[in-house]
Amino acid sequence: MTQEQKAKVWSLEAEQSVLGALLTYGREAFELAQPLGCDHFFDGLHRTVFSAIEGMNLKRLGVDVIAVWDSLKAEQKEEVTLQYLNDLSHACYGVNNVARHAGIVREKAKRRELIKAAEKASEIALQDGDMAQQIDSITTAFVSLQRETLRQAPVSLADIAIRRTEHYEALHAGSVQAGWPTNILGLTSMLSGGLRPGGLYIVAARPAVGKSSFAQSLGWAMAKNGKRTLFLSQEMPADELGDRALASVGRVDFGHILTGRINNDEWGRVSEAAEELLSHRDDFFVDDQGGLTLTDVRSKAKQIPGLSVLILDYLQLCSGSFDKGANRNAEIEQISRGLKTFAKEIGVAVVVLSQLNREVEKRADKKPTLADLRDSGAIEQDADVVMFLWPARELSGGAKLVGLSLGKNRQGRCGDVALHFDGAMQMWAESTEPLFQDRPVSTQRSRIEL
Repeated sequence: MTQEQKAKVWSLEAEQSVLGALLTYGREAFELAQPLGCDHFFDGLHRTVFSAIEGMNLKRLGVDVIAVWDSLKAEQKEEVTLQYLNDLSHACYGVNNVARHAGIVREKAKRRELIKAAEKASEIALQDGDMAQQIDSITTAFVSLQRETLRQAPVSLADIAIRRTEHYEALHAGSVQAGWPTNILGLTSMLSGGLRPGGLYIVAARPAVGKSSFAQSLGWAMAKNGKRTLFLSQEMPADELGDRALASVGRVDFGHILTGRINNDEWGRVSEAAEELLSHRDDFFVDDQGGLTLTDVRSKAKQIPGLSVLILDYLQLCSGSFDKGANRNAEIEQISRGLKTFAKEIGVAVVVLSQLNREVEKRADKKPTLADLRDSGAIEQDADVVMFLWPARELSGGAKLVGLSLGKNRQGRCGDVALHFDGAMQMWAESTEPLFQDRPVSTQRSRIEL
């Protein structure tokens, strides 16, 4: 192999620089270099050194030249001398460069895999045999390589466990949140802290229960906490969403806003609500295009930099990518699974509203179950959390007691929360009223604004 060829398949300087940083800066450099494995290194000695450093990091041991040398001696890997480890430590170009140099090491490793695949393809092509099978074998080799290049490398479960223990420490110290609080304390508790990036949350109800209003209130709570939110409304025009927001934030009668019969006191609250909404101008976005495909949803989400929460209202109004006449269940399944993949891919919490079938209305208590999800069982399978809303009963003053039930919850326990819905002002609150009237009745409730 010529020097020019060697330069293409590995970089001595990059490998030495990365190892030098790991020896000098310890765990900080190790985390910055990830994802990195022994197989990414071309030089055998470098693979041995990295393996020792990796093992020490997994055990949360301090890393330096002497500690690594002792570890290698204990494993009888004395081909790596103390002098060479010392030389590596001096080859470091600073901790700020370790991620870039680790990237070079990984890129060279991928190039070696590409060369290996090309050589294998050449060997197959030179053999006698069925041409179709040979082409299939060659194609498989390159497709596998492409998949490995596009997707992240597998990570050791031990590495994940170590990373999670650090997360637990941060949780205990209060420097990070367990989730994004929903402002409905009972729901936040059942979700073990709130919404999480990568999660798919289904909010299902029959028509006219208030799921769109509830979802908007949830989105506004996220936005006020600094989590940039996009509300994709396929059923309700953007102007109506604006009306509902002003009514809720300003505590103004929704009917007065729609008819323009706003008194002087209400005008003041509308102005204050508009100012509050303006203060979160870059935190809550709305789009009212109908008939969205999965591609449309992905495209709109990527137009909002730093997006944290995506709300889709509602699933059954989406268009599938299949030909006309295709099975609707298959289309819903495609969209549902695509949304879950997308949530994980870009690290957003996806809240999807869904319709329920009519069977729920035949039950006396109107409380939904997972079997009531409309169109496809894939919704239940793909979701991390399935929430149901149902009308429990009318309250005095025109308000409604609405039940919120978690029928599936990968984040914690399942259970019910009583909600007070004031439709006149589009306001949701957590209530201490019992959902079922055979229990003691309390008139107390905790107000949760939209």
